Amino acid sequence: MADADKKRVVVGLSGGVDSSVAAYLLKESGYQVIGVTLRTWQADSGAYSRCCEISDARKTAAQLEIPFYNINSLPEFEEHVTEPFIEAYLNGTTPNPCVGCNRHIKWEGLLKFADEVNAEYIATGHYARVVKTDSGRYTVEQAKTAKKDQTYMLYQLTQRQLERTLMPLADYTKDEVRQIAEEAGLAVASKKDSQEICFVLDGGYAEYIDSHTEGSMPPPGDFVDIEGNVVGRHKGIVHYTVGQRKGLGLALGYPAYVKRIDALNNIVVIGDESSVLEKEIVCRELNFQAIEDIARGESIRADVKIRYHHEAAPAVITRTDDSTVRIIFDEPVKAPAPGQSAVFYDRSKRVIGGGVIVTE
Repeated sequence: MADADKKRVVVGLSGGVDSSVAAYLLKESGYQVIGVTLRTWQADSGAYSRCCEISDARKTAAQLEIPFYNINSLPEFEEHVTEPFIEAYLNGTTPNPCVGCNRHIKWEGLLKFADEVNAEYIATGHYARVVKTDSGRYTVEQAKTAKKDQTYMLYQLTQRQLERTLMPLADYTKDEVRQIAEEAGLAVASKKDSQEICFVLDGGYAEYIDSHTEGSMPPPGDFVDIEGNVVGRHKGIVHYTVGQRKGLGLALGYPAYVKRIDALNNIVVIGDESSVLEKEIVCRELNFQAIEDIARGESIRADVKIRYHHEAAPAVITRTDDSTVRIIFDEPVKAPAPGQSAVFYDRSKRVIGGGVIVTE
């Protein structure tokens, strides 16, 4: 953490224990702390998402005796998060809404407000560390506890955003954060973590898509095996993602997995576990942190995570054209899903960069 010397910092308060403790630690370190909640989504019932529980955030600010503001970010959230989320599922891919939200909503919203109040920094309750490398570039490094590491969701952050970011929880475990909250008397100390998509309050994501989509949903269609044989009927492609095993309703004599979703032909391709193992993937929508880029035709070695809870696997990453990299893993990885992110790490657990997995 940077030397405080009474510098001003805008802390994103979600209403949860992590962001509350981040604000507490910064204030204890001598920062002038301002709490901000970005109101990102609101249900028809009037309920807010789990990422912007304003009442709990306001209580935390009052307990810490810091100024508090809530900012309407609903239009930006719809543009950068919920609309792409719906479009992705309608096209048969599996989106990462938190990645886009972090870059386009949280960081941009907090930085804009920080500029308005002449604050040098913004801060969040993420479990990660901002590092300035020997080359002068900024990146995020995995936190003390790999179980709570959140660098995967932060790989799209830019140099401009990282340069002004503080993450006070990098050296703490979740249990330690809760203990700090209890000792500080914070009302949210025992509040449970949010585990699901923040704007899907009830039911599942398919029900959310159905209620927020103009026109008709993709209809039921055929499950086919890798030879093209029809083996059953699916409920509609939005109900499935590559690698899915549960909820297929198929009895094929072997554990069945979703291998591929063909949105154009309304087909879900089914295979056994070995069929969803892939040695190569392609990524676009790239962003680099620890390095400026990979030159066209150049290759680097890195450890690559293909989903949030995936253990990073060694691979070679090659820049194939101006917008694409090809990743070849040392050993096949299970069910890389188009629409999900692949994040590249160096041996120091720092983010080199990442991109979105696409079909070729």
